Amino acid sequence: YLFLAPAMILIVAVLLYPLGYNLYISLHDMQVGNFRTGTAPFVGLEMYRTVIADPAFRHAFWISLLFTGGSLLFQFTIGFALALFFNRPFPGNGVLRALMLLAWVMPLVVTGSLFRWMLDGDYGVVNFFLHGLGLLDGKVFWLTEPNTALIGTILTNIWIGVPFNMVLLLAGLQSISPTLYEAARVDGANAWRRFLHITLPMMRPVMLIVIMLGFIYTFKVFDLIFVMTGGGPVDATTVLPIYVYEQTFEFFYFGQGAAAATLILIIPLSLALIYLRLVRREEAA
Repeated sequence: YLFLAPAMILIVAVLLYPLGYNLYISLHDMQVGNFRTGTAPFVGLEMYRTVIADPAFRHAFWISLLFTGGSLLFQFTIGFALALFFNRPFPGNGVLRALMLLAWVMPLVVTGSLFRWMLDGDYGVVNFFLHGLGLLDGKVFWLTEPNTALIGTILTNIWIGVPFNMVLLLAGLQSISPTLYEAARVDGANAWRRFLHITLPMMRPVMLIVIMLGFIYTFKVFDLIFVMTGGGPVDATTVLPIYVYEQTFEFFYFGQGAAAATLILIIPLSLALIYLRLVRREEAA
C-alpha cells in the first residue's frame, strides 16, 4: 500500500477531486458573488435543466456532432487506407511512418497556429495552391467566414487524427495471420474478396476501438478550436468545450459551466458503456 500511495494520491489530486468538485458546483447556483464566500445555494438539477434549455447549448451540441462526425469519417477512412498501404513491406516504410506521426505528436497549439496561417485568406498557402490549380477564383477567408470556419477546423483535426488511426489499425492488420490470406488465395479469392471476407471481419474489434477512442477524443477538443477561431465567427465553431469555457470564464456562470462539463463527460462515457456491452455480447456469442 505504501508503494501504491503516490499513484493513488496523484489520481485523487488530478482526477477524482476535480471531478467531484465539478459535480458539486453543478448542483449549486455558483456565480462571482458567492464563489469565494461559499454561500452558493443548492439547486439540485436546476443547472442541468437550464443548460439543456439554453439554445446556445443545443447549437454547440449540434456543432460538436458535425465536427466529430466530419473528423471521424475522414480520419478513419484515410487512416485505414494508409494502414493497408504501410502493411506491405517496401523500402523506407519505417521512415515514412515515423514522419506521419509528427502530425499527431505535435502540440495542438502549434498545429492550430500553423493551419490558421495556412488557411489565411490573404497570404495562406491553401488559397495559393487552389488558385494555382484553377479551383478558386478570388479570396476565401476560411476561418473568418461562418460558412467555411467549421470546415477549416475539421480539416485541421483530420490532419492530426489520421496518424493515430493509422497506427492502431496497422497494429490490427499485422495481427491477422498471413495463412488466412494464403488459404483464400489458393481457393481463388481475389484481393477485394480477401479484404471483404477476411480483413474487415477480423478488424471489426479494432475498428470499434478506434472509432470509440476517436469519438471521445474529438468530442472534447478545445485547444485546437480555441487557437484557430475562438469559437467564432458568429458561434460557427462553438463546440461544447468552447461553450463550457464561455459560460465559466467569460460569463462567470460557474454552475451552468460545471453542469455542461458534466454532460460532456456523460456523453462519451455512455458510448464507452455501449461499446463494452457490445463486446461482451460478441464474446458470449
